[in-house]
Order: sequence, then C-alpha cells, then structure tokens
Amino acid sequence: MKIRRICALFFSLLIALNLTAVSFAAAAAPEGDEPEEAEEPVVAEPEEPEGFHIAAKAALLVDPDTEEVLYEQDAHEILYPASVTKIMTCLLALEAIDSGKLTKNTVLTASETAISAVPPDGSNVGTLVGEELTVEELLYCIMLQSANEGCNMLAEAVDGSIEAFVAHMNQKAKDLGCTNTHFTNTNGLPDANHYTSAWDLWLITKEARTHPDFMPIVGTSYHEVPATNMSEARQLYNTNYLISPWRTDYYLYKGAEGIKTGSTSAAGYCLVASATRGDRSLLSVVLGAERVVNPDITLTYSFIETAKLFDLGFDEFERKVILAEDELVGEVGVELSQQQNTVKVHPAEEVERLLPVEMDPIKDVDRIITYTAESVEAPVEKGQVLGQITLQTSDTVYATVDLLADEDVSLSRLLVFRRDLVDFLHKPTLWYTLGGAGAFIVLIVIARAIFKSRRRSNSYNRRQPAKRSGTSGYRGRKR
Repeated sequence: MKIRRICALFFSLLIALNLTAVSFAAAAAPEGDEPEEAEEPVVAEPEEPEGFHIAAKAALLVDPDTEEVLYEQDAHEILYPASVTKIMTCLLALEAIDSGKLTKNTVLTASETAISAVPPDGSNVGTLVGEELTVEELLYCIMLQSANEGCNMLAEAVDGSIEAFVAHMNQKAKDLGCTNTHFTNTNGLPDANHYTSAWDLWLITKEARTHPDFMPIVGTSYHEVPATNMSEARQLYNTNYLISPWRTDYYLYKGAEGIKTGSTSAAGYCLVASATRGDRSLLSVVLGAERVVNPDITLTYSFIETAKLFDLGFDEFERKVILAEDELVGEVGVELSQQQNTVKVHPAEEVERLLPVEMDPIKDVDRIITYTAESVEAPVEKGQVLGQITLQTSDTVYATVDLLADEDVSLSRLLVFRRDLVDFLHKPTLWYTLGGAGAFIVLIVIARAIFKSRRRSNSYNRRQPAKRSGTSGYRGRKR
C-alpha cells in the first residue's frame, strides 16, 4: 500500500511540474510580441481527433482565385487578432501610395506619440524619436518583424493622427463587408474592443492582395533596412516560419508565400498565410492556436495547423468540370413552328469547381433545372435564355447558370394565322358581340313582322264598306 502511495505521489509531482512549465512559458511571452522558436523539434505530433479538425479557435481555407471555401471552422466567431491587424494597416498605407498621398520613398520621422504609444516590451525594431525611415522600409518593418511603432508612424503619415487612422481602419473594414470587426489601435496590441473574425480577415487580406506591392513584401523572408540618421542597418527576419528559417526550418512549407503572424496571451497564436502549388493557390486563416512548451520541444500550432490546411486543400481537392458549356441538358417545347416542336438547351458557361478527390461531379452533384416556361413560341434565336440550372449538394450551391437555346427555330406564318383565328374565335367578346347582334336582328325581324301585320290589318279595314244603321237604306223586296 505504501509503495502505491509513493508511486502515485511521484507521478502527481511530475504532472504538476510539467503543467507549471507550460503555464510559465505561455505567460512569459510578451503582449504583442512574435515568439521566438526553440530548436527544431524532432518528436511525434499529438494524435489527431477523429475527423478533420484544426487545433485552433477558428480556421478558414479559401481558394483566392475562385473564392471557394474549402474548409471553415468557426470562421465568423469574434476573436482577438493580435498582430495580423497589421494587414489592414499595410493595406491603408498601400492605398495612400496608390492615391499619390505618399510614395514608397517618402521619408517619415518618428514622433514622440508614435513611439510612446506602444509598450517597449512589444514587437519593435528599436525606432527612436526623430529617426527617419521611408514608407517602404516601414512596411517591411511591420510586415516582417511586426514593428508596432512603425504602424503608428504610417498612421500619422496617412491620416494625421493615430486616432484618425484607426477610424479609417474601421471604415475600411465596413466597406469591405466585415461585420465582426472593430479596431482600437494600429498594431493589434491587446484591447477588449479590438477584435475581428477569420472571415473578416480573409476579406481584408483579399483586398490587400490586389495591390502589387503587398505580396512581394509579405513574402520576403529576409530584408535589410539601410542605415538611418540614428541607426545602423537593420536585419529583418520574417516571423512567418512557413517561409523563414530564422529560428528553425521545422515549419518550412514548400510553396508558402507568407503574409502575417500574430500572438498575444489573449489572442493565442494567429497566422494568415498563402501558398501556391502548380496553378493553384490557397489562403488560410488560423486564429487562437496554442504554443505547447515541453522540456525538450516547443510546438507553435498556428504553423502546424496552417500546413495541415494547405495539405488538405492541395491533396484532397482537385479542380473538376461539373458542367460543360456544350452539354445538352434538356429541351423546351416550341409552338408555331413547322420546323420542329422542341429546342435543346445548353449552359451559358462551363462550371469548374474544387471538389474532394473522391467526389464524382456527375453522380454526387444534383442538377436542378427550371425553365422560363414549359414551351415557348417561335421564332427562337440561338442563345436565347430559356431557363436556369443550379448545381448543388445537400449543403453547397456551386453555381446557377442560364440555359440557352442551342439553335434557331423559325416561325410558321400559317400556324400563326391559324392560332390567331382560333384565338379570335375563342374570344368571349366576339360571342357577346355576335349574340348581341343576333338578338338585335331577331328584334328587328319581330318588329318588322309586327309592323307588317298591323299594316295589313289597317289596309284591310280600309277596303271594307261601312255598314248603315236603321232602315233608312232598306228598299224593300220587289213584288
């Protein structure tokens, strides 16, 4: 019995020491800072739960070219974004460049407010008050090494003050359709009212990707900032370890293109990333992942889970044609033509979608066809819209496409005449008119008959001699 108690006490102490080490390591990460990784871990990863799941608070995988969602996990949940906020900051700075308000070579001077507004233990590149940096170099500073002070410098240059820039950020988010986003600062430092969602970050990143300078900056693993008036040259290493072997090459992912990392105690470990394989691209968002620290290993799951999402998208999905443009999918009846009584229809365009590898686009995708009418009247022109086809499964609508007439169908004037005649003869007003006319004629006939009868009677009466009264006219009998 004593031996069992001693063993139980020994294992309890081991577990307690391990949990204490994890908690201490997590608490030691500075707010708003990008964590440094330990040496490359060589261990088996934790066993996956049943079914595909991302070990994070929210995740999203999208094909940015077609905007197809391949995986979604709590994508609309409101969460803290940490430094992935800087994607919006970078976007507004790039818009200012495109509009001519700034240029990439515009020199900005670090103000007291820009530097003092961020805590010294947060992410920074050591910019000093009065130091001069170009807009382009600041963009590298904030997107590669998450310089919080650089965000404030750009904010003051774009909108005159940090407060005005934050209002600009919120307005831009609203314009992009972000419904679960509110910013209170330029860099993602912890604030209860500073939040977003995986879906909104996709919308912001999609817009940022339209600017030609965005991807070259966020996809750079190393950049040297030239010496300034107050500093030697700076070496910047991208904190996105999918593309940067700065601390470890354990997370390097072939085809990864960067974008932005972020982490705070409240937000967890966040990553917006993109990758390309062949002619396909993917964009992922992972929010609220963990960083597991053990005595011999450190695993940052924002990178691990993002790589898992990319593997899912590239390995388990492929582009398939689910509807060919030249496919004849049905036919519509045609009236008033001696040429033919039906016309075939085909889709207005080809529909190609990313589908699971095992999915059969013919057997597994339902086709819902609706026609504008059961039949149409000639003439029918080739390409005339006669209906629509919707392609869907039980939980996904892939597309709705117009159905077009496959050929011309001519009109028969003889059939038109017969149709018009039949229509005319079936009009109630015609029969009302004919009935009224018939009744009128009958009345006339009856009236004429009565009139003629009375005339005859009067004429007859006039021809008869008048009878004399009394005996004045009696002459007597001859004898």
